[in-house]
Amino acid sequence: MSDAGLESLYRHRFSAEDRARKDQIWQVLCEHYFQQFIAPTDTVLDLACGQGEFIRHIRCGQKIAVDLNAEVAETLGPSVRFICSAADDLSAIDSQTVDCCFVSNFFEHLQTKQQMDIVLCEIRRVLKKGGRLVCMQPNILYEPGRYWDYYDHILPLSHRSFAEGLAKNGFEVEKTVPRFVPFTTKTSLPTHPMFVRLYLALPLVWRFFGGQFVIVART
Repeated sequence: MSDAGLESLYRHRFSAEDRARKDQIWQVLCEHYFQQFIAPTDTVLDLACGQGEFIRHIRCGQKIAVDLNAEVAETLGPSVRFICSAADDLSAIDSQTVDCCFVSNFFEHLQTKQQMDIVLCEIRRVLKKGGRLVCMQPNILYEPGRYWDYYDHILPLSHRSFAEGLAKNGFEVEKTVPRFVPFTTKTSLPTHPMFVRLYLALPLVWRFFGGQFVIVART
């Protein structure tokens, strides 16, 4: 999909109110969950960064964001190096210079598993030896219907098939959470930061409401 198509699609999908709510949720997710995988001195790449909800809130040494939507640059701020590029071409980033690559709600948009392999190879190239890939994705195993409610969802992935794809491309899975947060931020659950923090503190609840998986892998 072209960058103009992406801009139009996401303007239709997320209102200003939706984006503000997402940003609040991501601030809590970063502070109370994802920060555990990232050191304050790390160089972090946010691949297909969307509106930069993750990279703006995570604490790290250097921040890089890649997205095909050029409008994203306006939301990131001066502390983030923005690269307008497709995810399968990270040539603007030197090999073995990134400590952690974070990817959220992206791989389901790819056309084929072959394209996913190319993206994973590029991620592996830019990661340092022992670097981490942290992924959060909708899980078709638990959301087989709603998975297809989005026009740009193409590639069906569960936490199991995703783990196999990682292994095929030279990653070693370190942690798997089959059910983490709900499938969408447009949920009937309360989304106030206080409730999101409470949700994160109760992993037993995730198995009832979680529609997305988290996988952490190392090179």
